[in-house]
Amino acid sequence: MRDERAITERLKKLVSVPSGSRLVLGIGDDCAIYRPRGSADDLLFTTDMFVEGTHFLRSSYPPAAAGRKAVARSLSDIAAMGGAPRFCLVSLCVAPWSGPKWVDRFFDGLAKIAGEFGTILAGGDLSHGETVVCDVMICGSVPRGRALRRDGARPGHRIYVSGALGGAALGLTMKSGKARQRQVNPEPRLALGQFLREALHASSAMDVSDGLSLDLERLCLASGVDAEITFPPQFPGSSPEQALHGGEDYELLFTVPEGQKVPSRFRDLELTQIGRITRPKSNGGSVFLNSERLRAQGYDHFREHGREYSVSST
Repeated sequence: MRDERAITERLKKLVSVPSGSRLVLGIGDDCAIYRPRGSADDLLFTTDMFVEGTHFLRSSYPPAAAGRKAVARSLSDIAAMGGAPRFCLVSLCVAPWSGPKWVDRFFDGLAKIAGEFGTILAGGDLSHGETVVCDVMICGSVPRGRALRRDGARPGHRIYVSGALGGAALGLTMKSGKARQRQVNPEPRLALGQFLREALHASSAMDVSDGLSLDLERLCLASGVDAEITFPPQFPGSSPEQALHGGEDYELLFTVPEGQKVPSRFRDLELTQIGRITRPKSNGGSVFLNSERLRAQGYDHFREHGREYSVSST
């Protein structure tokens, strides 16, 4: 079966953006960017599916936590672009097992996190099916031409990551504790994303949703560069494989030009340099860990080995 990248590349070829379109950026980044005529802001649009058995298990996720995570995933995309969320549209497919109380609590959790981050629930759709599926579309905004993108990394730029990695993957194996909370209740780094844009003038950024090895490869492919990294900071108790390849940490991966001073912390988050962007050996997209080629093994919905770090592996 083709992987996610192959499907995405084919879709790019199928889509024709007409001349004069206000669409600044389409397929291939954390958000699409639309520029309204005469506006001081660009609009960011993202959508994320939240599927029972892939992103959550009903046996171990309280309904409010499931609703919260469904929104947090899309908020993380807005954070990666340095934007601020404005409103959301939510479509929910309800399964036979999810009764009225479950649905109410799901929306309670969803509405709470939306309110915390100033995101108005503006509408959506309700349906029913064999499993619970939720799709959350969020519209955000960013000053015109200032969105953080994946394609701005250049040779010599330094690579950073926020926080510690591997906690969400470790949390799949835990019933309680900080790692479990990391898996069930991820925190979108919206304030950090705006700091990267406004204060650090980051050259590129994205969130670590599918694993560092896969997401850094995607950033390098978008920028046409390679990367040389050392081992990233590990969440306490996580394995090296979980830190490199485990998904759903929702930390921010970003690059800054040489000479740009980066603080060691932003509020309570550590900001750690893990490497540098290098000139591509061929077409770009290669990541090297301590000079050895690092194979991308993060979560890909269309690759069998990607299942290793999905919730359905528990």
